[in-house]
Amino acid sequence: MLSPDLKNALPTTDELPCSDDTPVDNEDQNFLPNILLFLLNSTWTNRMDWYFGVDMGVYHTTGVNPRVPVVPDAFLSVGVERKKGGKSRKSYAVWEENGIVPIFILEMVSHTPGGEYEEKLDIYRKLGVLYYVIYNPEFWRRDQHQPFEVYKLIDGNYQLQIGEPYLMPEVELGIGRHQGVIAGIQQEFLCWYDEQGNRYLTDAEQSQQERQRAEQLAQYLRSLGVDPNNLPGN
Repeated sequence: MLSPDLKNALPTTDELPCSDDTPVDNEDQNFLPNILLFLLNSTWTNRMDWYFGVDMGVYHTTGVNPRVPVVPDAFLSVGVERKKGGKSRKSYAVWEENGIVPIFILEMVSHTPGGEYEEKLDIYRKLGVLYYVIYNPEFWRRDQHQPFEVYKLIDGNYQLQIGEPYLMPEVELGIGRHQGVIAGIQQEFLCWYDEQGNRYLTDAEQSQQERQRAEQLAQYLRSLGVDPNNLPGN
């Protein structure tokens, strides 16, 4: 924890830029992390102790200058307010969050290498991020890595983990890839899983599942000679 004097000497998030203004290489760098955010909004809708940031500056005191942020594609912090002081965050400053660093960080590798396997890995190691996920579906051969890698901080160093979906018990979530239709497009995307390995569905998938169940029930009633549109109480 920072001393009160040092904490008071640090800038507030109102004084700091919200990101590094580096443009993304492609739409998926914003689209895919936002899928994780929307899924979490549905999954943890009753929890108020977490924050998921997308393309937002994370300010910390483990680098050369606390005014220079690291900007992951996405990050999750647990044990913080959903809305800090009832307001939306412009950026995430560790010293304003009771010293809580993100427990999970996602980096998506793009056409232009961004140091995901070297510089950023070292930054997150020093920061103390427990889980660091690198998603590299297009350029993994170029980078001589796997398309999906999960690193866990163990004894001060990152160790590559195995298994997919990968369960993060400290987060009470698993993460992995899924091929499906999202926003009307068939593609691979990242998603959350529960502790039993069941994938959390998107709102659209849940609605479709409910429609299918309703139709199955209606067909069953018809097979019994019952009109599902003319039930008692309808």
